[in-house]
Amino acid sequence: MRFPDIVFPRNGGMTMPKLTKEFVAGLCLDPGKTDQIWFDDKLAGFGVRLRAGGKRAWIVQYRIGALQKRLTLGSVAVLDADKARAEAKARLAAVTLGGDPQAKKAEEKARAKHTLAAVADLYLAAQQARLKPKTFSESKRYLRTLWKPLHDVPLHKITRLDVATRVAELTVKSGPSAAGHARLVLSALYAWAIGEGLADENPVIGSNAPATKPRDRVLSDAELGEIWRALPDDDHGRIVKLLMLTGQRRGEIGGLRWSELDLDEAVWRLPAERVKNGVPHEVPLAPLALAIIKAVPRVAERDRLFGRGPNGFSGWGKPKDALDARIGEARKKAGAKPMPPWVVHDLRRAFATGAGHLGVQPHVIEAALNHVSGHKRGVAGTYNRSPYSREVRAAMLLWDDHMRALLGGEAKVVPFPGRAAEGAA
Repeated sequence: MRFPDIVFPRNGGMTMPKLTKEFVAGLCLDPGKTDQIWFDDKLAGFGVRLRAGGKRAWIVQYRIGALQKRLTLGSVAVLDADKARAEAKARLAAVTLGGDPQAKKAEEKARAKHTLAAVADLYLAAQQARLKPKTFSESKRYLRTLWKPLHDVPLHKITRLDVATRVAELTVKSGPSAAGHARLVLSALYAWAIGEGLADENPVIGSNAPATKPRDRVLSDAELGEIWRALPDDDHGRIVKLLMLTGQRRGEIGGLRWSELDLDEAVWRLPAERVKNGVPHEVPLAPLALAIIKAVPRVAERDRLFGRGPNGFSGWGKPKDALDARIGEARKKAGAKPMPPWVVHDLRRAFATGAGHLGVQPHVIEAALNHVSGHKRGVAGTYNRSPYSREVRAAMLLWDDHMRALLGGEAKVVPFPGRAAEGAA
């Protein structure tokens, strides 16, 4: 490797002048030389480097112990002499205080490679085995789509203002709920990155979460019946009916497995890894729900009841749009107003509200929904571990009877098969 020739401040008894724009402009390489450095006589270590072809750059040279290091400050064409001198002085001061500007620059260059997009890929790869499929899919969508405007920014360069600005944009464009979830996913990424040494702080902390209004849409009995009658006899139709009858979550029923079902005892046992709150859950199956499940065609060597993928049913949007269109067309023919907008999760609220109207106690409804809230929080929840199994069975049977009545069937209480019958006593 060929090193540049160095012209020191004093050469042959002559004093080098202070490096100025004019002086540097007049410098030329000595004959036969392709690379030379001239040092300033006023600030030791500050110099200018010339290379063949006319390229000129300010440099600062210093020692760390016995090791000599050199750092390029910038092009002479871009950085004027006074600013270059001030920068060199700051770097030399840092060396005096125990720093190493060259090492710091190399570190900053390395950190610049850790953009949000790059770290998001690392984070998702690390979390895929730990997160539930639905949670992982949503996290990937938020990081790769909603945070895309910041993908090229190094992780340590993203500020609280950047986060707040993007959350505000998402609130307007995608709604406060999506913006809030995107903010939480980014915060989780930063928490992981800090643990991996890829970030020093989380800029999401201190930013405002978008104000969200909890959904309060409660479907009436008439609307439940209307939806039921508009459902086709397919996977989506069966899932929506089971949502009405059991009050469970969409993903839990969409991913329902035959191995979770005890059809003789009319019980669905949800393992912890398939439940949002991580608490195993037992769902009694009243006759109407049990009949729907038994009517699902079995596929050889497939444990999932619904869908074709490994995680069960997917693609909720199109079937819901088609359902809304059928309901809308039926109402139009009848000269009725359109049904107010609703989402599938509203069926869970309809179950809870309807059961309450039938006299089911709040703590039993919570147990049926597998909610860890209300009476299950704090000291009461610590000591009261009862799942209220008998009461939940009775509530499911009562709701089943109510659904049969509103659908025009015979309002007759049908006992659970097997041990479930004791809940009707």
